[in-house]
Amino acid sequence: MRIGINSFLFASPFTTESTKLFKQFKKWGFDTVEIPIEDPSHIDPVKVKAALDKAGLACGSVCACMGASRDLRGTPEAQATGKAYIKALIDQAVILDCPSIIGPVYSEVGRADAVPADEYKAQWKTVVGHLKELAQYAKERGRVICVEPLNRFETDFLNTCDQGLKLVKAVGSPAFKLHLDTFHMNIEEKNQAAAILKAGKHLAHFHACGSDRGTPGNDHIDWKPIAAALKKINYQGDVVIESFTTDVKVIARAAAIWRRMEPTRNEIATKGLTFLRKTLK
Repeated sequence: MRIGINSFLFASPFTTESTKLFKQFKKWGFDTVEIPIEDPSHIDPVKVKAALDKAGLACGSVCACMGASRDLRGTPEAQATGKAYIKALIDQAVILDCPSIIGPVYSEVGRADAVPADEYKAQWKTVVGHLKELAQYAKERGRVICVEPLNRFETDFLNTCDQGLKLVKAVGSPAFKLHLDTFHMNIEEKNQAAAILKAGKHLAHFHACGSDRGTPGNDHIDWKPIAAALKKINYQGDVVIESFTTDVKVIARAAAIWRRMEPTRNEIATKGLTFLRKTLK
């Protein structure tokens, strides 16, 4: 397993200039970088790839940033824009030599409301149709889309591992797999290790976050069964620290981060990395 860091801890938006962070990430001991691409125009993927190579890092994943204008269950215009955006991420992932496009690639983050069962069923059908098309696009380019369930406060569409597996089955493509996150699972799953075991071979990406969105290991999550479950399913994907900080104002507001989780964001990265190296062995 490679251990990565999501750049949202240090920058939003990530731009070509943000590659100056790579040297420090490598010095700390990370293997990969997860890059949220808020707009494809923000980066020159050729230059970013060159910077990764120079630092001795890999781009393990690019993270989709889903807003109202990219909602695959939104207006017809939003659905079209969302598909075009995800295809652009796939194209950039090819240049970055990045295997995965990850995140809540189905709807606007923050759209959470009770809807009638028939309306949810219609939304599901719409999203599945779009994701079939996107999975085929990814497959043709040798990439994989990893879909992430979020907690109930961030979406009403996909909250649990079971729902994620149902979506993976409905899309039915080897280029469409599951992405789990300990922060969201801490809210939605009865047992995180059991969810990982259930995901099994379908799990292709993993976020390791503290229960408070802070440092993995400096929280109340029971990490030993999680590590054992990942080992039991022979998980070979990346384990990425996706924690947020008050230093990056846009992301802090979006993720409701109102206080410091550690004295500095560097400690979230370094302490988290040390803990994961020890725990995952």
